[in-house]
Amino acid sequence: MFHFPDYFHTEEQLDDFLSTPYSETVEMMKRLKGDIIILGAGGKMGPSLAATAVRACQEAGVEKRIIAVDLFHEKGAEEKIKKAGAETIVCDLLDPAQAAALPRAENVIFMAGRKFGTVGSEPLTWMINVIVPEIVCRTFCKSRIVAFSTGCVYALVSPESGGSVETDVPMPVGEYANSCLGRERVFEYYSERCNTPILLFRLNYAVELRYGVLTDIARKIWAEEPLERSVGAFNFIWQGDAVNRALLCLEHTSVPAFHLNVTGADTLALEGFALYFSDAFEKKVRFKGTDLRKGYISNAAHSIKLFGATRVPMVDIMRWTADWIQRGGVLYDKPTHFEVTDGQFLDEKKKGGG
Repeated sequence: MFHFPDYFHTEEQLDDFLSTPYSETVEMMKRLKGDIIILGAGGKMGPSLAATAVRACQEAGVEKRIIAVDLFHEKGAEEKIKKAGAETIVCDLLDPAQAAALPRAENVIFMAGRKFGTVGSEPLTWMINVIVPEIVCRTFCKSRIVAFSTGCVYALVSPESGGSVETDVPMPVGEYANSCLGRERVFEYYSERCNTPILLFRLNYAVELRYGVLTDIARKIWAEEPLERSVGAFNFIWQGDAVNRALLCLEHTSVPAFHLNVTGADTLALEGFALYFSDAFEKKVRFKGTDLRKGYISNAAHSIKLFGATRVPMVDIMRWTADWIQRGGVLYDKPTHFEVTDGQFLDEKKKGGG
């Protein structure tokens, strides 16, 4: 039975909830052949995905190697993954020799990518977002691959549009978004050239309490800082829903590569969330800028048809976020920059603050 807590008091409790496998994920593990290797597992979502895979296998009563690969620059990420019961391998995926030495697995979840700090170091962004996929495709050409991508490959659209759909022609804005389209093109090329089943997982935006769009908004209001309103609407998905969907997508890879938008069903208004946190914190909202009536908004109807509605209700996420911020819960210094419309994703530390 899936239990929704009233609040989260510790990171351990939050991590446990985020890594809870859904019943359909457990059933899928009973059918899925082969081990699972997660490339780029040391980021925001990787530890949760690895832990979810381990727990799903345990509940399914099947034995699989769950292998997490990264350079593990993020403090505590490797230890968290090991504690969950997954194997870890330190590897620079930009080095073809190191990639070639990795164990082969029938199932690959590709999460490696670079967004923050794109401005000023564009060559590295292109190397990680385009060349790493090429190395991975050569190395794992006989596997099935779920490759994380982004809704940033689409054009900026209005809330009234209903959101971008998978058949829309990509129109990326800026170096980061263009490199993400480059990543997709590499996977598409190798899917057809090598007959590799691939799914491109266009995620837009994952949230939990330590980072995400809602946390970005709540932090600004709690600190009584002005809230940029250039993007007045967006959509998001709870990270636990996203990682379960990513694992379920292993059964939906195809040749040619399959594209799938992954987010919540609704397009949500910035002002509504701002007012909610304003009331919860008893602090006044201050806005700056003008709503440009466009943003990265994705239509998730296809993924909802495949997997059903997302599991975690928005009202619970809002309540948990407000409580977490008020109690001084741990936060990641990883703003989503959901308000960016010009494709310029700066590193907060490099540009001197929020």
